[in-house]
Amino acid sequence: MSDNNNKNHNYWRANIRLMLILLAIWFTVSFGFGIILVDWLNQFQFFGFKLGFWWAQQGAIYVFVILIFVYTARMKKIDREHGVSDEDDE
Repeated sequence: MSDNNNKNHNYWRANIRLMLILLAIWFTVSFGFGIILVDWLNQFQFFGFKLGFWWAQQGAIYVFVILIFVYTARMKKIDREHGVSDEDDE
C-alpha cells in the first residue's frame, strides 16, 4: 500500500470510528433512554416532568445538538492531524 493510500485509509478509519462512537451514543440516548428505560426514568422528576417523558421529548434533542458540536470539533482535529484541513495555518 502506498504512503498516500495509507494516509487516506488512516484518515477514513478515524472518521468512521468517530461516527460510530457518536452514533452509538445517539442510539443509546434516544432509543435506550427515550424508549427502553422510559418507565424506570419516569420514577424521577425533572423540572416538574417525569424524567422519561422529558428525556424522550427534550433530552435526546439536546444530546444530539451537543454531538453535532463534538463531531465538528473532533473532525477539525482529525483533519489537521491528517493534513487535510481546509483552515488557513497562518
